[in-house]
Amino acid sequence: MTDTHAPDYQAQQWWKTDIIDMRPGEIRYRGYPIEELIGNVGFADMVWLMTRGELPTRPQSALLEAALMSAVDHGPQAPSIAIARMAVTCGSSINNAMASAVNVLDDVHGGAGEQAVELYRSIQEHQAGGADLATAVQEGIAEWQRSRTKIIPGFGHRFHPVDPRGPRLLQLVEEAAGRGEVEGGFVAIAREVERQLIAMKGKPIPLNIDGATAVIYAELGFPAPLARGLFCLSRSVGILAHAWEQQCQGGRNKGPMPKGWLWPYGGPAKRPVPERE
Repeated sequence: MTDTHAPDYQAQQWWKTDIIDMRPGEIRYRGYPIEELIGNVGFADMVWLMTRGELPTRPQSALLEAALMSAVDHGPQAPSIAIARMAVTCGSSINNAMASAVNVLDDVHGGAGEQAVELYRSIQEHQAGGADLATAVQEGIAEWQRSRTKIIPGFGHRFHPVDPRGPRLLQLVEEAAGRGEVEGGFVAIAREVERQLIAMKGKPIPLNIDGATAVIYAELGFPAPLARGLFCLSRSVGILAHAWEQQCQGGRNKGPMPKGWLWPYGGPAKRPVPERE
């Protein structure tokens, strides 16, 4: 009979995982020996295996790969990239710069993919309740704006009239759907959301990278919170590249604005400090 109060038993049960089995001379991920995985599966396959518990099919792996590689970078104007470069000029190591950058990938900058998956799935639920696509999208948008925010995640871009990444990713999903590899319902949802937003606003509201990758993650069955984690994983590649480039370029104490640029000040004019008793 096992003594559940014994120190050895309690130590062994402190952490419990289905992800990795490891002992001297052996490493197995989800049951697969590491030496058999090496050289036979790619990085995207391992991401799927670690987060989902099984190896993906080749079509699933290809779509996940496309989503991950498409979002790696968007330049130093993106806060996370700028933070990585600034951190390096402050003397931070590569890993500290990366950590500083990843820590700002939150609800506003980095969270739209997760939110878009949530929106798409809520629209799908309206469809399951009997609504046609247009009605389901209309209800989903109204519900989102009522309960969450007026901003519809995954649509609109400050720089791109059309985000060049979005159409290509949707094309890949539609091609996969044509081969029967995914259902394709989330592509239709995303396109209808875009159409209705344009009609509502009277101007282009393009599907952006968050909305496009959210289509892939939803089609592949990833839970919404994992969509944010996958974006962090993807953007870490760009963060690493910029941190390393900045380290090679040098520079000290670079802030968010070039030297000589000053911010607008709207407080009181210069005034003397009053005498106080």
